Amino acid sequence: MRIPFLSLFMTSPFEGVQEHAEKVKECAWTFQQAIECHVSHKCSSFEELREEIIRIEREADAIKRRIRGHTPKNSLLAVDKFQLFRYLREQDSVLDSVEDTLDWISYRPEPGFPAELEKDFLILVDSVISPIEELANMVTEARKYFESFSEKQRKTVKEIIRNLRQQEHDADRAEDIMKQKVFSMDLDPVTVFHTIRLCEFIGSIADHAENAGDMMRAMMAR
Repeated sequence: MRIPFLSLFMTSPFEGVQEHAEKVKECAWTFQQAIECHVSHKCSSFEELREEIIRIEREADAIKRRIRGHTPKNSLLAVDKFQLFRYLREQDSVLDSVEDTLDWISYRPEPGFPAELEKDFLILVDSVISPIEELANMVTEARKYFESFSEKQRKTVKEIIRNLRQQEHDADRAEDIMKQKVFSMDLDPVTVFHTIRLCEFIGSIADHAENAGDMMRAMMAR
């Protein structure tokens, strides 16, 4: 019978991981608003929203450092410490990709987007919002699992991981559609390059979310 080792400690590292996941989730709404602001020719708050993402990212980094600094080398955990850190790296990379996306947009001073691409672009953005938000839910349920090792709870976490995998697939499809349309249009080379790279930055958000799900599954298989 497996013993819930985390119950032997007053503080579980998953408390910090969950706090970090909530920071990642916090960025979803701001990210969506920043994208919609960029698409609109009337919005003037893009830089403010980008600065808000930078603030959230810094707070998440502080939590990440705290987790790494307060997990002793020889501590006894219910999961492999290095797997936990690899999971945390993928979760943190979701927020990094959000920040990279907005940074990339900011390199072109003119706001707006080719009108013919707006709908598909917003569909692509919407496709990565759910994976961002799903991570916090996964960590909440995984924390319960590592406290009880309940088979029912294990199935709950695995279902979330399957959802993340499907969401990443949907995001890949939206990214492919967007790229195909870009190459079929008569756009200047700079706009083509900037838009294609932007799609890749956005797609990487869902990629890292799926990777985090895979790392969670690996920790549960221990």
